[in-house]
Amino acid sequence: MQFPHGGELIAQMFKQQGINVVYTLCGGHVAPIYDGCLNNGIDVLDFRHEQAAAHAADAYARLTRNVGVAIVTAGPGVTDAVTGVANAYQARSPMILIGGAAPLKDKGKGALQEMPQTDMFKTFTKASFTIERTEDISEKFAEAFHTALNGRPGPVFIETPFDVLFNFIDPPASLPEKVTIDPVEPESSHVAEMFEILRNAKKPLLIAGTQVYWEEGHDALKALTEQTNLPVFTNGGGRGTLSMTHPNCFKLSRSRALKEADAVILIGVPMDFRLKYGEKGWNENAKLIQVEQDGADLNHNRTADVAMVANARLVLEALSEGLQGMDYSEWLSQVQDNENDKLNDLNDWKAIDTDPMNHFRFSAALQEFVDEDCIVIGDGGDIVSAAAKVIDITLPGQWLDPGPLGCLGVGAPFAIAAQHLYPDKKVLIINGDGSFGLNGFEFDTAIRFGLPIVSIVGNDAGWGQIRTAQVNIMGEERAIATSLAPTQYNKIVEALGGYGEHVTDPDEIIPALNRAFDSGLPSTINVPIDPKGISKTSATTPYVV
Repeated sequence: MQFPHGGELIAQMFKQQGINVVYTLCGGHVAPIYDGCLNNGIDVLDFRHEQAAAHAADAYARLTRNVGVAIVTAGPGVTDAVTGVANAYQARSPMILIGGAAPLKDKGKGALQEMPQTDMFKTFTKASFTIERTEDISEKFAEAFHTALNGRPGPVFIETPFDVLFNFIDPPASLPEKVTIDPVEPESSHVAEMFEILRNAKKPLLIAGTQVYWEEGHDALKALTEQTNLPVFTNGGGRGTLSMTHPNCFKLSRSRALKEADAVILIGVPMDFRLKYGEKGWNENAKLIQVEQDGADLNHNRTADVAMVANARLVLEALSEGLQGMDYSEWLSQVQDNENDKLNDLNDWKAIDTDPMNHFRFSAALQEFVDEDCIVIGDGGDIVSAAAKVIDITLPGQWLDPGPLGCLGVGAPFAIAAQHLYPDKKVLIINGDGSFGLNGFEFDTAIRFGLPIVSIVGNDAGWGQIRTAQVNIMGEERAIATSLAPTQYNKIVEALGGYGEHVTDPDEIIPALNRAFDSGLPSTINVPIDPKGISKTSATTPYVV
């Protein structure tokens, strides 16, 4: 193309960065970018809601360890995408949201869908800015990719005014190079302090978080734990970085282990509500080693004895080298005994025989079905909390959930992105009925693009996680605003052109899932579950008040 327009330049930058698909809901403000995508072989998947497009970009980033891109029109297109960007920020996903805008020459005059967009994003993005000259597009996008990927990964908002996209300019002499990340070496003084703590520890444990996944530390993690018999728990995007079937990986007894541990290694794990802010239930005398991608995340809520910004893989490799001869087998055996106690409870819950079925009986069937060819997406409250306790994730990137923002509605958008990237994989959404309603209409998107995702809906006809808490605190008669209709969501997907079944017998879950995947169509299996199912166990809510 002799004289490229702004949209063409943006698409060229996508191609240069290795981004092969973008997610959108159309609008006149951003049409030139679509033209550029067509010219450069970039797939464009259009959604029914901008929030879903942003969630899909988040999932693309997680699954590729590259930048995900969503493109939306000005005004309501941008505001509709806010939740997806906020979720990506909390989940450490490097996505770019491109928002259209009125022409610069009309700025401030009251143009169609004009609003102050960049200021709105500044508190929950790594950068938010307007490109004011078509000539600056290539460099500005290279900077955005670098910002999104470097340090603590996260989203960037780029406002692209209508005239900047439509302007034609002389082609640039060359494009900026693809952005890559150089691993940050751990400082030798920090490494020495870390060795000193762990060589004197009798009961250390390691919690592997999202950073271990992003920095491909899974092989180093496995080597370390097998060499030293160090107990490991995984958190967030770290699920699967050590297979949950590995004898040194645990998932049910973390609270007990934190009470007893004399040293805790956190790698990419925020000290948030999931870890009780590093306070309640911890051994107050435990030494803390904290590894993060950004110094701003260190010493938050609890001061670490060793706090370092470093690459997770390099830290794990250093630990293997420095802890040669260390063996924590006795402590590992103790953690295993604690885990077995919890497993006994879990096995009792999985055997609860009620009609409608219990959450854990439902999850037991899913555990039997899920294999290494299946990507699992959790989108719900109690039903996902139960499934996460039961299902063993064995590979990095095999499990996706919203992350610490707890944003419902990610299921279908995440699944669409995953299925498009990995057409040979089975992509299974574990949905609550409440969460299905938020972006369930994206099954229309899956059907239009021929992406055979499958959702299994644990349907308790309500916002179960909230309803149970309200009943316990205020009584059943005052648990208002928490009930839904017992809708058969399978029929909605069937009406859109997909496949659906309604299943009430737990023994029929696996056959129904097999039929759904064999259909080759986007599918939904609707399964009624006991509204009081969680109350019949001692399982706890993930929310901390």
